[in-house]
Amino acid sequence: MAKKIRAVLTMHIQAGKANPAPPVGTALGPHGVDIPGFCNQYNEQTKGQEGNTIPAKVTVYEDRTLTFTITTPPTSELILKQIGLAKGSSSALLEKVGKISHDQLKSVAEIKMPDLNTTDIDQAILVVSGTARSMGIEISD
Repeated sequence: MAKKIRAVLTMHIQAGKANPAPPVGTALGPHGVDIPGFCNQYNEQTKGQEGNTIPAKVTVYEDRTLTFTITTPPTSELILKQIGLAKGSSSALLEKVGKISHDQLKSVAEIKMPDLNTTDIDQAILVVSGTARSMGIEISD
């Protein structure tokens, strides 16, 4: 028989740096789960990806056990690293903060492909380019 789900949480944590302090402790603490155990497993799975924020989807069950899956870093973070910016524009329509090439978009799309709802690289590039435009980044040919 399947376990009853108590909660499903999504947390964005720096790779290899999960610890029982906030935000991990405050998110998992009310559910009474093994926080240090989660931190150790998360850090082990994200080893080698230091410097990235890796989202984790955590499912907490009624018996106070948990399972989690990790995904690829957020598209916006990958775009910023690709072009070397600290942050996007606060007003994307009025203020452009950088440019990204088609090849750079393609490399970000290839990284994000497992998490997108397409298997076509051209469609994935369109999704990534939409994120870039919303951040105030111009697409160059």
